[in-house]
Amino acid sequence: MRDTDLAEFYTLLDRLGTPRRLREATGRDGWPSHGVYFFFEDGELRADSTPRVVRVGTHGLSATSRTKLWQRLAQHRGTLKGGENHRASIFRHHIGTALIRRDHAPGPLLTAWTARPRLPEWAAAESEIEREVSDHLGRMPFLWLAVHTADLRAHLERNSIALLSNLRGAPDRPSYTWLGHHALSGKVRDSGLWNVNHVDEDYDPGFLISFRKLV
Repeated sequence: MRDTDLAEFYTLLDRLGTPRRLREATGRDGWPSHGVYFFFEDGELRADSTPRVVRVGTHGLSATSRTKLWQRLAQHRGTLKGGENHRASIFRHHIGTALIRRDHAPGPLLTAWTARPRLPEWAAAESEIEREVSDHLGRMPFLWLAVHTADLRAHLERNSIALLSNLRGAPDRPSYTWLGHHALSGKVRDSGLWNVNHVDEDYDPGFLISFRKLV
């Protein structure tokens, strides 16, 4: 059943068109106001050698939120002039912890990266990691689906993550070189996704009906 649902999920994604790379995207590209997005990552493939989704996300789920789809994607991408802020993007936060643990002496730098509020004495070191995160994220292809209702966005996000997560089996294992193996979060490492919410939940196969209608 799960293999069948995964096959349909990826078939529906294929119908969304050609993925864009985040570094090539701008706010002038005609984004829908609201949606759900699906990120891929170079080198991360399914058993059939097609790209596997490594992150599912959405935005504006609270009653008071006015965040639009592009605003959320731009938070993940960072600004073209620098000044990125991983505390405004949990996606950036997770990638940063993985880069620090893989490529740097983690210790105090990792503590500073995860601290709230920012520690001023680590501002310069954090800025370097922010640039590395932006470079990595900018190379990641993604697709998006226009979904204007907050409840439906939450429903599609939650069930997509639960379907894809390796914590409920191992549908599509990450490669041995996947950056996420170095993430601080055990849920990222074990799920094979840059997500922590919903990775340990069961999915409702009925969500694919809504997905299909929107596609």
